[in-house]
This record gives sequence, structure tokens and C-alpha cells, in this order.
Amino acid sequence: MGPVLAGVLQLLALIGALALAYIPLGTYMARVYSSDKHWRVEKWIYKGIGANPDTEMRWPAYLRGVLAFSAVGVLFLYALQRLQGVLPGSLGFASIDPDQAFNTAVSFVTNTNWQSYYGEQAMGHVVQTAGLAVQNFVSAAVGIAVAVALVRGFARSRTGELGNFWSDLVRGVVRILVPLSVVAAIVLVACGAIQNFSGIHEVGQFMGGQQQWNGGAVASQEAIKEIGTNGGGYFNANSAHPFENPTPFTNLFEIFLLLVIPFALTRTFGIMVGSIKQGYAILATMGTIWVGFIALMMWTEFAHHGTAFEIAGGAMEGKETRIGVGASSIFAVSTTLTSTGAVDSFHSSFTGLGGGITMLGMQLGEIAPGGTGSGLYGMLIMAIIAVFIAGLMVGRTPEYLGKKIGTREIKLAACYILITPALVLIFTAAAMALPTPGNSMTNSGAHGFSEILYAYSSAANNNGSAFAGLNADTQWFNSTLGLAMLLGRFLPMVFVLALAGSLAEQKPVPATAGTLRTEKPLFTGLLVGAILIITGLTYFPALGLGPLAEGLAS
Repeated sequence: MGPVLAGVLQLLALIGALALAYIPLGTYMARVYSSDKHWRVEKWIYKGIGANPDTEMRWPAYLRGVLAFSAVGVLFLYALQRLQGVLPGSLGFASIDPDQAFNTAVSFVTNTNWQSYYGEQAMGHVVQTAGLAVQNFVSAAVGIAVAVALVRGFARSRTGELGNFWSDLVRGVVRILVPLSVVAAIVLVACGAIQNFSGIHEVGQFMGGQQQWNGGAVASQEAIKEIGTNGGGYFNANSAHPFENPTPFTNLFEIFLLLVIPFALTRTFGIMVGSIKQGYAILATMGTIWVGFIALMMWTEFAHHGTAFEIAGGAMEGKETRIGVGASSIFAVSTTLTSTGAVDSFHSSFTGLGGGITMLGMQLGEIAPGGTGSGLYGMLIMAIIAVFIAGLMVGRTPEYLGKKIGTREIKLAACYILITPALVLIFTAAAMALPTPGNSMTNSGAHGFSEILYAYSSAANNNGSAFAGLNADTQWFNSTLGLAMLLGRFLPMVFVLALAGSLAEQKPVPATAGTLRTEKPLFTGLLVGAILIITGLTYFPALGLGPLAEGLAS
């Protein structure tokens, strides 16, 4: 079997697995967020945190809950890292420096999971499990909660109430993320991923020095790392490390895990707004972009340029031979089109155009299918933009799901789509203009520029993957990337929740003969076009200086 055919078959198997999980998981999540019943363990949690889960919140109160909970998470995780040197189970590692502790705390609370450190050489068991793994669960649940609040904005009318943040948060963790992670961790352990609390082991000589390996609760963290579209790995090599990703099967399984909730949330959306077809339209948009990007990536990585490429079966630099070009391409596209950021290969070693595809996937806003929750609300914002464009074409007030898209709604949507590109481009320009940040680049020219553009695209879009080659463990990058992660996560949430509140206050508008049918293939095509054009106009000049220049020169 040739490597191209193997890659295509893996893609088809992945699509089949996602299709099997789509209806049951999407339906179950709709029931979770629509139920008025509370589990006993949830009641204990509500009592412990002093929250009333039955109190409905308007969007400012919902936002205050999101921001307050996340702020406490940042402070707790920062303190845990700064105290690591005196904590049990630290494996002898010292406390984390202030700038790196800030960067890491922000990174995991914002669901970015950017790592400017070597996990196996910096973090002990307590920080990994009680700090980083816990944030993997709750940061993902926060994203789903905000998406559900926006869906309720479409589904409800003549009320500004969007549900209860604390109830949505707890249910997301207890009823969805924990059960899925337990099952996934068992599968990973059965396939060879490690799960223990052992210390550091000497495993022999390597290049004249003693080689050491750590143990750890790797399988359980790997499970929520993918399911919650987090991405932070126990080891520096991330999902290329055999302790995290032992076999080609686990590689495909991990891709399935990082995609299954974002895709299934489109059915949850359809059920909650009372139209399954609307969910399918959003699913079709996400699926079209995802498959299209995979096809482009496979084409660039399998394109043969000389004898070495032909012998290897593609661009094998930076890729695991046990995984191959096809599976690495699927993983790279999936992890950058979601907000996962896990990697099973080094994106910096992809072909010039291939590296550009991973970068563009993040710059689209990670909406195909995107992160847990963030992908859905990002795509719904783009749907509002597409409806507005269609309304301008026919001279009619735009409507979406029975709600008018007026001046207030389109301003909020416009602010949402502008904030992340502004962060990416401003921080990239500053890093290139100042003398010190450029010293962190391993490469010069177009590839060096791509390293910095990729870093800020990853941070502001809460992805967390790295292009490799960039030394990001400096005060400049730890601080500015931390700020990009904070602003890139929470400013868009402000606009999303304000939009949800505005929509919920409206009364439904009856459909007429002139209403755009947003469940039809025509709208799906319009939405795909709007996404690509808006992103292209925003980022094309920067991409032209980096990956496009490198790809066209090779």
C-alpha cells in the first residue's frame, strides 16, 4: 500500500468514526444543557462554591462569572508553579520563573496550552495533575458554556437571560468531559501510553551523556488534552512522543478525540434552536473547509521534488516514520483548525506551503470545527457576517434564525472578527521592529518571519502549537504571548455574550418569501466564501512575506 492511499484510507476511517459519534454525542450534549435536573455530585459542587444553579443570568452577569472564574484559575496556577520547589512530588524541579509562570498560567486557563518549557524537565507531578490537567477540563468547559449561551440567545426571545454560567460549567465537566476522558484514557493505556506517578529513570547513555525519562499520569492528561482541544503535552515532543502517542492507531484515535466535540456541537446547536437542518448547514461549512485543507496539505507534503522526496514518499523531515506523511498531515490540519495545538510532527519542517496551511488554519479563527465551544460561536459569528453580506446584496434587513441582524449586532460581530487579527499583526510587527525579539529566531528570511507570525497567530487564536525553531522562553515572548492569549480569549467572549444578550431580547421575526434560507447549500457556499475572503484580505500580506514567499521560492 502506498503512503498516499494509506493517508486517504485513514481520513475515510476518521470521517466514518466522527459520523458514528455525531448524532448520539450531539443529542446528549443538547440534553445536558437543556435539563433542569442536577446530579447529586453537582449539588455538592454548587454548595461548595456557593452558587445557585437555578438563577438565570443576563449577559453581564454571565460574563462576570467567566472572567472571575478564569482570574482565580490564573492566580492559582501561577502560585502553584512558583511554589513547586517546596511541593511534594516535584521530582526535584525548581520553582518556575515569574515570567514563565505567568505565561503558562495564562496559557492553560485560556485553553491555549502554549509551552515555552520542556515539560519533562520543568513540571513535577503536582503541577501537571493538580494544575495543568485541571485547567484542561475547566477551560474547555468555559468555552462550551459561552457557546451554549450564544445558542440560547438565538433560541430564546423577549428575555435577556442566557442561563447560569456555574451550572453550564459544572455540567460540562461532570457530564461530558470527565466521562469521555476516562474512556479515552483507558483506550490509550491499553494501547501503550503510560499512566503512573514514578520518578526519574536513568535509561542509558545518549550522545555521551546519561539519558533520563520521567513517568507521569500521561494517558489521563493526553485524553483531556485532545478532548478539550487543549494541546499541552506532558513531554516536549508532545504527541510525537511514544509515551503519549505509541502507535498509528492511537495517532488516529487522538485526532478523533480533538474533533469529536467541536463537530458534534453543531447538532447540539440545531436541536437547541429547533432546526436540525441549521446544524447540518454549519457542519457542512466546517467539514468543507477541514477536508479541503487536508487535501491541500497532503498535496504539498506528498509533492515530489527530487530523488530524496521520491524515496521517502514525501516530505519526511520533522515527521515520525511510524506515523507517516498522510497521518501527520491530517493531524497538523486538525490541530490548527481546532484550538488544540497538539502536534505529532514539527510544523516548521513542513514544506513552505504546508507550514502556511497550518498558519492559515489558525488565522481563519479556528472555526472548522474549532475548539470546544469556541469553534461553534466563532462560526455563528461568521454566519451573521455572511447573512449581513447577503442582505446588502438584495437590499433587505438581514435575518438569521428568526432574529434581525441590526446595527448593534453587526457592530459586535465586526469587533469579534477584528480583535484577533489586530493582536496577531500588531505583536508580530513589534517583534520584528524591535532589536531583541529577533535574536530568538533560529532561521533568517521568510522562514524566520514565519516563526514569529506563527507564534502570535497561535497565541491570539488560543491554539498553542509552535512552529519550532523560535526560542520563546524570553521575557519578551513570555509576556507578549501571555497578553495575546488573555486578550485573544476573553475580549471575543465579551462580544459573543453581548451579542447573545441582544439576540435573546428580540422577538422572533417570521420567515417570508424574501428570507434567506440559511439551511440550504447556497448559504453554506456563501459562508465558506465569506470566511476565506475575510481572512485572505486580512492576512494575505503577512502570509506573502512568510510561508508563501518560502513556498514559491522552493
